[in-house]
Amino acid sequence: MTAAPTTVTLGPDSDLSQVFELAQQLRVDSVRASTAAGSGHPTSSLSAADLMAVLMTRHLRYDWAAPDNPAGDHLVFSKGHASPLLYAMFKAAGAIDDDELMTTYRRFGHRLQGHPTPVLPWVDVATGSLGQGIAYGVGIALAGRDLERQPYRVWVLCGDSEMSEGSVWEALDKAGHHRLANFVAIVDVNRLGQSGPTELEWDTDAYARRVEAFGCRALVVDGHDLAEVDRALTVAADGTGPTVVVARTVKGRGVSEVADKNGWHGKPLPEDMAERAVAELGGVRRLAVRGPKPPAGGPDGGGTTGVGAGAGGAAAGSVELPRYEVGDEVATRVAFGAALAALGVRPEVVALDAEVGNSTHSEDFKKAHPERFFQTYIAEQQMIADAVGMAVRGFRPYATTFAAFLTRAHDFIRMAAVSQITMSLCGTHSGVEIGADGPSQMGVEDLAMMRAVLGSTVLYPSDATSAAALTVAMADLRGISYLRTTRGAYPVLYAADETFPVGGSKTLRHGDQDRVTLVGAGVTLHECLAAAEELAADGIQARVIDLYSVKPVDADTLVRAARETGALVVAEDHHPEGGIGEAVLSALAPGGHQPSFAHLAVNGLPGSGTTDELLDAAGISRTHIARAARTLLGK
Repeated sequence: MTAAPTTVTLGPDSDLSQVFELAQQLRVDSVRASTAAGSGHPTSSLSAADLMAVLMTRHLRYDWAAPDNPAGDHLVFSKGHASPLLYAMFKAAGAIDDDELMTTYRRFGHRLQGHPTPVLPWVDVATGSLGQGIAYGVGIALAGRDLERQPYRVWVLCGDSEMSEGSVWEALDKAGHHRLANFVAIVDVNRLGQSGPTELEWDTDAYARRVEAFGCRALVVDGHDLAEVDRALTVAADGTGPTVVVARTVKGRGVSEVADKNGWHGKPLPEDMAERAVAELGGVRRLAVRGPKPPAGGPDGGGTTGVGAGAGGAAAGSVELPRYEVGDEVATRVAFGAALAALGVRPEVVALDAEVGNSTHSEDFKKAHPERFFQTYIAEQQMIADAVGMAVRGFRPYATTFAAFLTRAHDFIRMAAVSQITMSLCGTHSGVEIGADGPSQMGVEDLAMMRAVLGSTVLYPSDATSAAALTVAMADLRGISYLRTTRGAYPVLYAADETFPVGGSKTLRHGDQDRVTLVGAGVTLHECLAAAEELAADGIQARVIDLYSVKPVDADTLVRAARETGALVVAEDHHPEGGIGEAVLSALAPGGHQPSFAHLAVNGLPGSGTTDELLDAAGISRTHIARAARTLLGK
């Protein structure tokens, strides 16, 4: 497998015989890299090599030396397991060399990982959880057309197995609804999945009918006929609407020992078989590609997106926060909506809704800044995907729905963290506090879900002042931040000029004679305050902590309270697993602090009722908090 010298550079005018040689090179390098690594997906790469050879030589308008060019096209490998093919393309484009491909692919500590991630400057988003790349592509296309007004196109390579994922059809539905003429998906219909034939096998007409039913144009092609592929990609890029190229291919194409044979998914070829495969494919080549360059940029002259990487626009201090009077009853979701609308003075801030904006109050942003508000309807996965796509392009998305429904999009949130995305999420109507709607609407798992996300920030305000301040604070946080808000209106606790540093807390009651600490957030903070009054009537002084920052948590304040009072009661409107109680215990554990401890949380299955009835039934009401404190103190 010795390398031959470079013989020719291919450009947009190269004839198809040269493009075929490039396709063979992509196949050869996919085999070589995966065999050298001892793992990978060569057969999934072989099937799509012709499609990608035509795309990168003739249609992908991209400057490999300047991946930040805002007018350049975007290529998303939704079938991220075909990374050998993608990295072979990078090599052909001169972005990486053969040594990096052959000696670092899938090796520890190197950037050519098993599935692509944005550690590579030519990769927008991490893929590999199937059904997500196509959704991200829709978000990037929306950003390009409606926010940046740049001429780039978004190309997405999909596998046929992932077409069984519902998120694929959410994405195509939104591409059709928005008439995204800058969006093209290419489906590699190679018939074989991981453990056998795919659901539709080679029924490309069925794929086409489904695509068209969602408002997109379908073009059915032989994925190994280069002229047919070239014509289809030309039509797809004509600017008349979103297009899906349905390409019938053969898994393992070009290598007779594995072509269209089951059992070879995710398996590198053994060295002897790889040698035969390279020979059958015509040997190692060193072809270079210089495809079409990006066109002139949009309104900002093609320099930048005009907002920077999520940090441009007006300074946070210039945001005019809504102001509330202490004692007024205001829901934290209402304060969130008002603060989000005020935050719209920063041009990088965009808002996304899943058809509940009149309940979450994200529609306040729509009224103030309609050009940066995006409705995804009841498609929470696509809402997060759109947010990711917009974050990729330097915008700061705020995506909002009921806390319970964000759980549906958890895999998209998890993968956004892998992509090192910066975005803000808000989950409203959390906990049993919402009342009569019942358990299907109650977010009682969301704190655990969001605390587990790599690098996340989790905030849970208890009044309107803190909710507004934390909404704005999220705009300057890196990574994924989450704000949990409640449905009901509760008294404002803090004056308008109060500050709420992330990682902090507020101690609302304290004294030298404190014998127990009550810790709450959101609705349970108000219950803790009421319980403290009840305990005071019995001569028991209780400290009360507003743990508005759940991650990072204010460990110093908690340790001090544990040391000074010796007893802690944590009450939360959430399941006991993964919520505030475990956050408190994790903060206390390193120093060996072991106060008397009671953890009140939602253990059973709630039903319908009033807020007071449900809080009491769950054991997190003021009565239960006071009772737990007395028990800890032996009274």
